[in-house]
Amino acid sequence: MRLLRVGGKGAERPAVLTDDERLLDLGEFLNGADFTPDFFASGGLDRVRSALAGDPLPELDQDGLRIGPPIARPGKIVCIGLNYRDHAEESGAAVPAEPVVFMKAPNTVVGPFDEVLVPRASEKTDWEVELAIVIGSTCRYLASHEEALAAVAGFTVSNDVSEREFQLERGGQWDKGKSCETFQPLGPWLVTADEVADPQALGLRLWVNGDLKQNGDTKNMIFGVAEIVRYLSQFMVLEPGDVINTGTPAGVALSGLHPYLKEGDVMELEIDGLGRQRQTVGQA
Repeated sequence: MRLLRVGGKGAERPAVLTDDERLLDLGEFLNGADFTPDFFASGGLDRVRSALAGDPLPELDQDGLRIGPPIARPGKIVCIGLNYRDHAEESGAAVPAEPVVFMKAPNTVVGPFDEVLVPRASEKTDWEVELAIVIGSTCRYLASHEEALAAVAGFTVSNDVSEREFQLERGGQWDKGKSCETFQPLGPWLVTADEVADPQALGLRLWVNGDLKQNGDTKNMIFGVAEIVRYLSQFMVLEPGDVINTGTPAGVALSGLHPYLKEGDVMELEIDGLGRQRQTVGQA
């Protein structure tokens, strides 16, 4: 299934996009509920599957309809840094022996086509296309990759926007360079895990102003999806609706090969089977 939320900011409605590209409204079926942590924890995905197999759901007119982030608000956003060997090398960092973990503020989440704002006093705002995991059940001390994959609700496209000076030169706290407003575009859809045959076989790409900057593949992750979920569960409780950014391939501005983002720039990014994003850069 491809789950998404449509409508104005703060007034999005849950919906599902069918294989024949019809957009079906889930608002009434879910009694006004949304794609929240409670939705995932209470078997919401199974209820939506039942709805698709039952009575017809009302169809929405897609013309001019804004697509918001595919989940209402995650409890937390956990990120894995330096998870592609080529990105570690371009960053001048050693290849990590264990996952590098940092957090991103949940209020950074915006829709896949919303504006991204360069923070005030920023000169080093950067892009990062990433595969994002959405957790579907509570995870603590998972013992195997099988358990880890069973806990995944689905996947979506993430742009882990970063301010590199704030991240690396202002006290060494990565969170400061990751948690600026609008720095977490998600979507367009949450693709359920059963629709992704192999999360380690997905091409991911990002363009700035039409120029291809990143062109990678999740097969090149140092730590794969299953290991990331298993590993994180040893240190924190992962809860339904949590988002995990899994790292980015080479091609970011931090490499020194590309200029950093400025007002008016346009980012476009995609992951095989998970859809495409487009953001125009504004100024905070």
